[in-house]
Amino acid sequence: MYQLVQSQQSVSIHVIKLIFSLYKFILIFYFNQFLHHLLPRIHLSFLFGLRKMAHMGSSKNRGEVRIHESLDELSTDLADYIAELSEASVKERGFFAIALSGGSIISLMRNLCGAPYNKTVDWSKWYIFWADERVVAKNHVDSNYKLAKDHLLSKLPIVPSHVHSINDSLTAEEAANEYEFVIRQLVRTRVVDVSEVSDCPKFDLILLGMGPDGHVASLFPNHSALEEKNEWVTFITTSPKPPPERITFTLPVINSAANVVVVVTGGGKAEASRMAIGDVGPECPVLPARMIEPTVGKLVWFLDNQAASKL
Repeated sequence: MYQLVQSQQSVSIHVIKLIFSLYKFILIFYFNQFLHHLLPRIHLSFLFGLRKMAHMGSSKNRGEVRIHESLDELSTDLADYIAELSEASVKERGFFAIALSGGSIISLMRNLCGAPYNKTVDWSKWYIFWADERVVAKNHVDSNYKLAKDHLLSKLPIVPSHVHSINDSLTAEEAANEYEFVIRQLVRTRVVDVSEVSDCPKFDLILLGMGPDGHVASLFPNHSALEEKNEWVTFITTSPKPPPERITFTLPVINSAANVVVVVTGGGKAEASRMAIGDVGPECPVLPARMIEPTVGKLVWFLDNQAASKL
């Protein structure tokens, strides 16, 4: 009789352990499903404090400065930031008007083409523009449009009619005038918002790179285009960097944006980063990048360690 009771107790203990293990498995399974489906934009590495950023701060009216330990870390942070701005803009306005630049920015946006963003971002609400463009054919190797199309836009479900590139059959002056006309029509319908303090368009995000000389978009040091106050889009035919003919947003348009992001990578741009962001004296030349001062918008710098080495 004693052995029977003992045997029954042993079976009960095994059953309880089995039920407990099953319950634990179910909890873990549904927790993972919760993270996967309801929190797709939160990285698990962030949740558990594994992801770290080398530095984040601000620099005396020069905006927020984010310094990253690697290009992969910068790319991840940039994708997160753009996705967050897109979600907020679509929720508030129903659109997300973003202006791109050329160079390494496009490759650093590559994470947007993969999970979770390819599923969670509302790409149908994106409207694409260019803060500057080279006046070349759209299939030319120097075309910012071609760069973005080949490495970003062709991998995303963006509505083709929402992509606004320049007319490459026109002269630089004609292309600038037509591009401004297109933007004015979209401001009228509020696809592109309008600034509260001027008649300038208020893009939800303008993405800029910076050259070793401190130029942004196609606004080069000591160039007359920096003085343009009335036009939204201007043109240059004497770019110090080939190709010579370009169109570019003017400073009033860039500084009217809701958000401006400047991405800078590489040790060759460390001195320009110092002059654009750091505390410099009045004798220091004012670089075009230092003229980026959003009137009411937000300015954020995304740098790698090398570009930030002199800050």
